[in-house]
Amino acid sequence: MKLLSAAGLIFFLISCGTPKDVLYFQGVDRLTQEQIAQMEQNYTSRICPDDLLTITVTAWDPSVVTPFNPPVWAYASQGETSVTSSAQLHTYPVDSDGNIVFPVLGTVRAAGLSKQELASFLQEKIAHYVKDALVNVQIVNYRITVIGEVARPGALTVQNERITILDAIGRLGDLTINANRKNILIVRDRDGIKEFGRIDLTQPDVFASPYYYLRQNDLVYVEPNKPKQRNYNITQSQTFTVSIVSTLLTTVSVITTLFVAILK
Repeated sequence: MKLLSAAGLIFFLISCGTPKDVLYFQGVDRLTQEQIAQMEQNYTSRICPDDLLTITVTAWDPSVVTPFNPPVWAYASQGETSVTSSAQLHTYPVDSDGNIVFPVLGTVRAAGLSKQELASFLQEKIAHYVKDALVNVQIVNYRITVIGEVARPGALTVQNERITILDAIGRLGDLTINANRKNILIVRDRDGIKEFGRIDLTQPDVFASPYYYLRQNDLVYVEPNKPKQRNYNITQSQTFTVSIVSTLLTTVSVITTLFVAILK
């Protein structure tokens, strides 16, 4: 009876403690308006080295902005004068120094600027050649990678360059029941230097975290919780023990067989 009582108490404590490790945003209903206001964030994505940009320049007369809108490729057939080009947009890779090479203008600094800031800068420079031209800038390789205890771990391509950690997890089918929601790791590359941040999804202050909004090329790692780690260690130990016992039995069997053969 004492053992049964102790087992029942342990089960009760575990069952009461488990939701605290699984539920998101605990205590969010008790936040004041002032606390909620402090969580507001103004997020703007910034262009980084290794980004891939598409830049289009438009005007009332499309022909005058042709030098600023090169095709992806063009070729002339041998013996013919016709030229064929693709309909895709030209892409501009941002090099390790944060620069792009833009037609007519040459080398342009892009890293650290928002899309709107780069568009305004290019528009100002192009105004020397074309009046009232409009510039549009897009990041086409904005990608986030999520691994670990997620239903469908993998990489996400973001179209609007704005994604939160909750959006990323939601698109990948949510965290598994074995995920440690209190210690999610975000690995970020800032100017070539690795930056590591932690986030707790069980607390409402997640909305105020500098890692709530993810940036391009961020890596999110969701580690397993303690019960799964213990189960994994037990399973590995059992597998190792079974392997050792199997090896010993095989060795004894071989020695016994040889001994019997020698006696015969």
